Amino acid sequence: MSDLLARHRAVMPNWLALYYDEPIEIVSGKGNRVVDASGKSYLDFFAGILTNMIGYDVPEVREAVERQIATGVVHTSTVYLLRGQVELAEKIARLSGIPDAKVFFTNSGTEANETALLLATYARKSDQVLAMRQSYHGRSFGAVSVTSNRAWKNNSLSPLNVHFLHGADRHLTQFRGLSDGDYIAACVDDLRHVLSTAVSSDVAALIAEPIQGVGGFTMAPDGLFAAYKEVLDAEGILFVSDEVQTGWGRTGSAFFGIQNHGVTPDMMTFAKGLGNGFAVGGVVARGDLMDNLHAVGLATFGGNPISMAAANATLDYVLDHDLQANAARTGAVIIDGLREAAPRLPIVGDVRGKGLMFAVELVDPATGEPSPALATRFMEETRRSGLLAGKGGLKGNVLRMAPPLTLTLDEAAEGLGIIVGALETINAEVAS
Repeated sequence: MSDLLARHRAVMPNWLALYYDEPIEIVSGKGNRVVDASGKSYLDFFAGILTNMIGYDVPEVREAVERQIATGVVHTSTVYLLRGQVELAEKIARLSGIPDAKVFFTNSGTEANETALLLATYARKSDQVLAMRQSYHGRSFGAVSVTSNRAWKNNSLSPLNVHFLHGADRHLTQFRGLSDGDYIAACVDDLRHVLSTAVSSDVAALIAEPIQGVGGFTMAPDGLFAAYKEVLDAEGILFVSDEVQTGWGRTGSAFFGIQNHGVTPDMMTFAKGLGNGFAVGGVVARGDLMDNLHAVGLATFGGNPISMAAANATLDYVLDHDLQANAARTGAVIIDGLREAAPRLPIVGDVRGKGLMFAVELVDPATGEPSPALATRFMEETRRSGLLAGKGGLKGNVLRMAPPLTLTLDEAAEGLGIIVGALETINAEVAS
């Protein structure tokens, strides 16, 4: 492995971060477990950054892809009819709840968000966009401009005029201790103030993650985006929900994250888990917005026959097996267990989540300050114990986990035991 790591460092950019003091190479997977090059098995609680949504080596997905490959057609492009694209678009349009919805497929969440920003700014003839503090929407020029996390922004240059809103930052002094209702009221007051002071008329859109991914699974209280949308609708401002991480039933309580707020957005972007590891992203939007562009457009690789075969099979599997309900059931086991353990673990600053999307925030117990060092220690301890987790948060001190939606109750209990055991070990080390 040291040879592969040396080769990686020689030819890959140094900003391409690797987990662990001794990075692992995953060589096989089955169900919700993977095996590294040394033969060690892990229960996967990060799923390739929420992408292997229904686990590994799923026969229904594998066979669908193999059937498509057997035709000899792995690519044609969007200048020809693609049956798989049409079939998947019909399902997504129906599930979205967006009136007269149409779908455009891309290769990634970044590209999907770029497309949504193009549709919104074109429709409103404005470069002004609202986004959320602590957000992350991708690594491209436009997506970085609506990202509000300095660790992920390479420069201040932007094709957009962006203003950032409150909504997932209740840790700030001015919001600490507020009830959900009072916090929502304060955020709406701030939105109205931004519209009165920081922008001119014709703001294009608000783009928001219902649960912030890279932000450490921070989230607005349910109902905030409904309150925001009342203000936006009065101004004609469009609303884009970034469902790249929250879609397809992961929150357990809704099929798309924004539905937890009782909101139907004008557009939703999606990617990651839909292809269960195959590259697929896209936008579902009101038909008038999607049809509005005057220039010719296409996607050379977006919605290709292989990714469409995988995505159709994955979405069918999610629906046929009611994995949204499974996410609610297994997620409750883990989140409730973490909350029960937290009071006796001073290093735990917060436990939060919905369904199979949950996080533990680690702090210095003496000061209460965020502790990225303890998060790094947790990663090593859970790796040693056979569980893969992820990191995030504005300060890098949040353990964020999102197992496949196929997680069983036994695996949920197993994973919970490993997490709590790691936290107990680290807590004891700090105490001593």
